[in-house]
Amino acid sequence: MKGIVYILKRFLPPYKKYLLLTFIFNILTAILNVFSLATIIPILQVLFKVNTKTYSFISWQNADHSLIDTALNNINWYVTRLIEIYGSSFALMMLAVVLVVMTLLKTGTAYLGSYFIIPIRTGVVKDIRNRINDKILTLPIGFFTEERKGDILARISGDVNEVENSVMSSLDMLFKNPILILIYLTTMTILSWQLTLFVLIVLPVMGFVMGRVGRSLKKSSFEAQNKWGELMSQVEETLSGLRVIKAFNAENKISDRFHTGSNLFRRMSNRIARRQQLAHPMSELLGTITIAIVLWFGGSLILGGNGVIDAATFIYYLTIFYSIINPAKELSKSAYAVQRGLASMERIDKILQADNPISDAPQPLPLHFDEKIEYKDVWFTYNTDWVIRDVRLTIEKGKTIALVGQSGSGKSTLADLLPRFYDTQKGGIYIDGINIKDVKLRDLRSLVGYVNQEAILFNDTFYNNIAFGVAKATESEIVEAAKIANAHDFIMATEKGYHTNIGDRGGKLSGGQRQRISIARAILKNPEILILDEATSALDTDSEKLVQEALDNLMKSRTTIVIAHRLSTIMNADEIYVMKEGQIVEWGQHASLYTQGGYYTKLCDTQANLI
Repeated sequence: MKGIVYILKRFLPPYKKYLLLTFIFNILTAILNVFSLATIIPILQVLFKVNTKTYSFISWQNADHSLIDTALNNINWYVTRLIEIYGSSFALMMLAVVLVVMTLLKTGTAYLGSYFIIPIRTGVVKDIRNRINDKILTLPIGFFTEERKGDILARISGDVNEVENSVMSSLDMLFKNPILILIYLTTMTILSWQLTLFVLIVLPVMGFVMGRVGRSLKKSSFEAQNKWGELMSQVEETLSGLRVIKAFNAENKISDRFHTGSNLFRRMSNRIARRQQLAHPMSELLGTITIAIVLWFGGSLILGGNGVIDAATFIYYLTIFYSIINPAKELSKSAYAVQRGLASMERIDKILQADNPISDAPQPLPLHFDEKIEYKDVWFTYNTDWVIRDVRLTIEKGKTIALVGQSGSGKSTLADLLPRFYDTQKGGIYIDGINIKDVKLRDLRSLVGYVNQEAILFNDTFYNNIAFGVAKATESEIVEAAKIANAHDFIMATEKGYHTNIGDRGGKLSGGQRQRISIARAILKNPEILILDEATSALDTDSEKLVQEALDNLMKSRTTIVIAHRLSTIMNADEIYVMKEGQIVEWGQHASLYTQGGYYTKLCDTQANLI
């Protein structure tokens, strides 16, 4: 119960108005239900002629009688008057009309109680999805190196759906059934506190048994949702690596791996579903046993003639008590469902409550870039081993520097530290003497443009992909950026020009075309600092020439950090820094570095025109 209360406290505040209306109509439903069932007493008395008392009307302001006693007396007086004047048949008809009217009011308020719960249910689910999406956007890139994409997709789809189908779909029962049970118990206490005391001794046994089964269900559900996340990760890997899978004839291997996981998930789901289906028969059996015990106990009181309760009232009491069984069963079923939802919520909270170490400073400083970027004694590690070790580096404004070295030497990591995709563990990076941790992330990243090896494009038009991240770009500015990036001609050759959709990840374009769209996007942003991470390494010679020309246009009068293997990309850099095992081991211009005969020379000679 603590889990569901915690979820509701987090997500219900925006929907207090709907919650209040739901409570009001649920209370009205319960009260009207009690009164509609109360018509059983006079109906039984009329049918079996068991009420031979003489009644007289009592004033509603009479202080000698309670309101309940006054109401019961006046109802009996009115019914006996009807029988005396119009006969028993007419009295029965009028009681039947009252029953219909009361039922109409009861069902109307019940509908309104459910009507106002719907905006709460859909709103909370929407808020959870929005929070997950927003949290994903704010979390550092390092978080996703440890989490699989498929598992994250499973949380935002499968787990949120589970919360909707269990916790949120149970809201109606959670908000309505306790009210019904409370009002029914109050009515039963008024009718006979002795019988109700006996009932309250018997009922907790049922709750204890149901609670034990529910707790085990939550644990099983958590394991099943984790397995579902693994399956989604496998699907995501399959979609991303389909070309490789087919090239290596590995379809059967991937299929067997998925089938094994799918069968395990099915067995888990079967176990959970069977346990959940146990809720209904268990609650019905325990409820029937309880009714049988109450019937025996109450019947013994009546047969004993002690006057605690009469026969007609006892039938009404049993009817009220039986009415508790259905909401109690629904409550127990919803408790089962909620356990599954809580297991999913735990997985969702791994994202929502994830720590984000990369954030704005409490009092950020203004950022200007007029002089230089400095890496001062920078150390960085992903886990245990240092990836960057004691790096000192100065980049003057307007200069182009190149980072070279073997794969894994720390080149890309060093560049990623500048826009704070990751944060240094020791040392710091300074722009004009200001530590980048002391400025707003938005201000820092607005200075930086990024073009990497894999052009990240979106399933949208050329126009929107180029304008991505620039809020008020005009069409003429977008066209000019495309022309500078050597992309205008092939864009205009498409059916709808700039408004042509380029497909998922730009799948309708060649590698060179995708890269030129990525460069056009960077040109439109017009950043002061440009990072080029292997921007031409995956291209053929013809595409590379066009892309390199576009890059040269982009690099003009900008501070540029180039990460590349190809000699043609870096040989004209103002300064080349050679990295080995996370350290800068050599630096200088191409000609002087090559003549030194050191590590840079070996890289050039070993890889020919690939560095």
